[in-house]
Amino acid sequence: MARDLRELFEKEREQKRFQMKDGHEDRFLSKLEKELSTDAPKKHRPIWWLQIAASVVVAVGLAIYFIASGNGNEGPDEKVTLVDRDNPSVQPQSISLGDLSPDLKKIETYYTTNINLQLSDLEIDPDNKELMDSYMDRLAELNKEYQRLNQELNQMGPNDQTIGALINNLQLRLQLLQKLKTKLNQLKSSKNEQESSNIV
Repeated sequence: MARDLRELFEKEREQKRFQMKDGHEDRFLSKLEKELSTDAPKKHRPIWWLQIAASVVVAVGLAIYFIASGNGNEGPDEKVTLVDRDNPSVQPQSISLGDLSPDLKKIETYYTTNINLQLSDLEIDPDNKELMDSYMDRLAELNKEYQRLNQELNQMGPNDQTIGALINNLQLRLQLLQKLKTKLNQLKSSKNEQESSNIV
């Protein structure tokens, strides 16, 4: 019962020989030429106009860039790093935690953004000044430690201990600010309770 499929397909091809009608190829080519000749002039006009417009946009963009850059003069906001050849201990560039990898950049950005957000939410008044000062002193110590760890990172190069210490420092600062915020809320609520009891 086994039959060779190749033989079956070969027989079918021989039985069904299709032939195109006479003049089919000529009709096809004439229709193709007709379609191409009518579309051709329409397509060339917009492309020519777009090329001129693109050239103008590029020229204007380059002009704005060179005018804004001030012909190579540095503005007051730009930092210039000077390298002293006689003093090799001066490092022209320093690396930070975010410069090591994109993941560490995300971590550093997350913590610094949240720290700044927590700091901006703090309200200082005479009642909480002493508490704020003690927390701000501790925050300043952590900030100095972070700077020292950054120097260590630049001097000895990146290693797991330094990177871990930098991340822990950021976490501690954020936790410290969150604790401060909690304490301030408690102080504020106890003050409100005391005022409400004095009114009654």
